[in-house]
Amino acid sequence: MIENTEPFGMNAARLQHLTAVMQADIDRGLYYGAVILVARAGNVVLHEAVGYRDPVAKVPMTRDAVFSIFSVSKSFTAVLTLQAIERGQFALTTKVAEVIPEFSGGVRGDITFYHLLTHTSGLPVMFQPVPDMYIDRLDEVIEIICRKVQSEAMPGEVASYAPMVAHALMGEAIRRTDPRKRGFRQIMQEELLTPLSLNDTAVGLRADLRPRHIKPTWLFDKGALRHLGHANLGTDGAFEQEDAEMPWVGIASTVGDLFRLAEMLRRGGELDGARILSPVTVEQMLINRTGSKINQLYGKNAIARNWEPPPAYLGLGVGLRGDAICHHQFGTLTSPRTFGQHGQGSMLYWVDPERQVTFACLSHGVLPEGANVERFQKLSDIAITAVV
Repeated sequence: MIENTEPFGMNAARLQHLTAVMQADIDRGLYYGAVILVARAGNVVLHEAVGYRDPVAKVPMTRDAVFSIFSVSKSFTAVLTLQAIERGQFALTTKVAEVIPEFSGGVRGDITFYHLLTHTSGLPVMFQPVPDMYIDRLDEVIEIICRKVQSEAMPGEVASYAPMVAHALMGEAIRRTDPRKRGFRQIMQEELLTPLSLNDTAVGLRADLRPRHIKPTWLFDKGALRHLGHANLGTDGAFEQEDAEMPWVGIASTVGDLFRLAEMLRRGGELDGARILSPVTVEQMLINRTGSKINQLYGKNAIARNWEPPPAYLGLGVGLRGDAICHHQFGTLTSPRTFGQHGQGSMLYWVDPERQVTFACLSHGVLPEGANVERFQKLSDIAITAVV
């Protein structure tokens, strides 16, 4: 669906080219399918399903497909964390161990929520502290983190993307400081999903979303990485459990709902009369907090592909485009304050606040990280150059 784009300063032919490029990549087997949405100043100019939800049976992708959005979940948790800070439950300067005493001891005792939000905690890059652990119950995950995970660097010393630990800790802190003593899932529902009318989004895979769910499929050997849940639904079964509570990776959503989250941030914390964050907070989110530091995780990936390692460009709870010309999922032509979040090898949203463009794409088939960066860099550059 390409809307009448002229009133919004977007080139329809360029948007048609965007979906054609996606279809060409799918036809040559790069991935199975995707749903993409592009908007200008809140006006949707492209919302299209491309390829297949079932590539074997040739079942077409649909625009209302539900995806496990992997690390894009971190944006939802970051918003709740910033809400808690606005409400005085804790502060950016609060040490995590003050809220979660079991996390005290050693260097990690000096880690603050600022460090967690900016991926500068000094904690190790890890997808799970114990091989083949169950990850679907937040209380069990926190117990293992507190027992097993120690710092590798001083807080603030390095920028290193935290796949799991930081957002698990933030989710637990939100729960522990909640005046109403709610669980993380209930807080997310009542403070973010319901106010924003994110009706197709859930912490865990809600039963009514299951028929539209795209089961995660890896297009490369992910080694020993497993996403196990207590229901024992398979090696990635945690993504299929309704009761899974994983603040770092466990949200199921659609492109339409992800667009609404991004729009709330683009509009300074408000959408359709629902005030989620203060404009002051959103402004602070978009400041580069890591200077020229290299992201330790993605810097290594870049070097392995003979690329120049990109600066981390991390704000409060979001990634930023920055001004370096480097391999980047947000493209090379978006403005430096463009912000957003990726999900492993398959998911991406970004907002260019200068040009008022919002981009969201959820894809079926998890690519190796380098191939995914190249794919989304290409699509992002096509999308932003549709601006006329």
